[in-house]
Amino acid sequence: MNIKPYKTADSAKKVQIEQMFDHIAPHYDFLNHFLSFGIDRCWRRKAIGKLKSFHPGTVLDVASGTGDLALEAFRRLKPGKIVGIDISEQMLESGRVKLRRLGLENEIELIKADVEKLPFADNSFDAVMVAFGVRNFENLKQGLSEMRRVIKPGGKAVILEFSTPSNKWFNRLYHLYSFTVLPFLGKLVSSDSSAYQYLPESVKAFPSGTRFTGIMASVGFKNENFKELTMGIATIYFAEK
Repeated sequence: MNIKPYKTADSAKKVQIEQMFDHIAPHYDFLNHFLSFGIDRCWRRKAIGKLKSFHPGTVLDVASGTGDLALEAFRRLKPGKIVGIDISEQMLESGRVKLRRLGLENEIELIKADVEKLPFADNSFDAVMVAFGVRNFENLKQGLSEMRRVIKPGGKAVILEFSTPSNKWFNRLYHLYSFTVLPFLGKLVSSDSSAYQYLPESVKAFPSGTRFTGIMASVGFKNENFKELTMGIATIYFAEK
């Protein structure tokens, strides 16, 4: 599943992902909400809902980007500590601007870090979460292993990711939109057509459903399960350490 955004470049996937998100960071929030018709906000709320009864005191948001999932966690969970990490400094800076505007820069910390080498001790967080980021991991198992490492025993992992609809008729509409309309609109706004061609290609290549929960189990997660959203356009995966 080593799909890269820029096919003409010979650099590693991780490097290309960082470059891609640095480039589209100024337009990311607008395009995220516009291209999903705002449904992405509902998906994030549902993902955070999986942690509500758990009441985590410390939360790590992996591939945090501009901090939307971290913000949703702050609003709905009120944990004592939220840290967001990402490899794109420009995405993080956009998130910091957002946090300063909301007066939450002391509530949520955004730092540059690689999920495959998390700068935290074992058993540091009650919960780890990620939205639309795992398909961008260069080494999926290594990233998931690191996420599990920093979760406390009995802690939770919640992962929100795009997936491919199983209904063949809806899938045809989804395919048309994802591979034709989305790249056109993405290029129009961000001037980076590769980023929005990469998105549907990476979703198509991602091992969703039971294949992904199987990978989670292979790195040590337990009680892993998933729930499809909006006819399978997105899926929430949840498990515990």
